[in-house]
Amino acid sequence: MGSGPAILITGASAGIGLALANRLAGENRLVLSGRRSREECGDALPEGALYVQADLADPKRAVDAIEAALRTERIETVHRLVVNAGTGYYGPPDSEDAEKIRRTLDVNLTAPVLLARRMARRLEKAGGKIVLIGSVAHRGSPNMPAYAASKAGLAGLARSLASEWQGRIGVQLIHPGPTATGMHEKAGYQPGRLGRLFFPAAGMADEIARLMRTDRTVATVSAGARLRRLVRGRWS
Repeated sequence: MGSGPAILITGASAGIGLALANRLAGENRLVLSGRRSREECGDALPEGALYVQADLADPKRAVDAIEAALRTERIETVHRLVVNAGTGYYGPPDSEDAEKIRRTLDVNLTAPVLLARRMARRLEKAGGKIVLIGSVAHRGSPNMPAYAASKAGLAGLARSLASEWQGRIGVQLIHPGPTATGMHEKAGYQPGRLGRLFFPAAGMADEIARLMRTDRTVATVSAGARLRRLVRGRWS
C-alpha cells in the first residue's frame, strides 16, 4: 500500500472501480471494497492495496466491514472517498420485482448515504472530498426505472451533502456516459453495435481521475470526452 493520502473506492473489484484503482495506484494509499472475494479478484487488484470484501446490497454490514478494516489498519483520515459501486436491471418496468428494486436502491443509494455519514469524520480530518459516481441515466432511462431513480437520488444526495458540509468536506458528482463493463451483461442489456461507442473502462477511469483533480462540483463524461481522446490518440 502506498504511503500517500488514503483513497477509498467502492465497487473496485471490476469495471470502472478496478480501472480507477489501478490508475491511482502507487502514489496513494488505496482502500478498495467489492462484492467479490480477494481470491476471485486474483492479480487484478493493485499491489499493496487493502481490499475489503463488502457487498453493498447489505448496506449496514458492508459499511461496518469497511469501517472495521480502517480501524484495524489505523487509517484515521480519508483524502478521497469514491462511491462507485452500482447495479441495475434492464427490462420493462413490470419486470422488476421488489427484490430487484430493493437491491438496486440499496447498492446505488442507501449504501452511499450510510457510507457518507460513517466516513464524514475521516474526510473532514483530511480536508478531503467525497466523489459520487452517478450516471447520465439520472435524467431518466428507458427500461431501467429503478436504476435511473437511484442515480437521480444520488444527485440529490450530492446537493444535500454540499450544503451540509460546506467549507468542511468537498462534494463532487461525476456522471459517466456508457462504459464497456460487465454491468450491462449482468443487467440483461445487450448494446449490440452501439457498444462500439462505449468508453473502455480504462478510458473512463482516466477521465474520472482527471475530473477528481478539479474543483468542478458536477461533471458529465460524454461524447465530447470520447472525441477529445480520439483526437489525441488515446481511445483506451
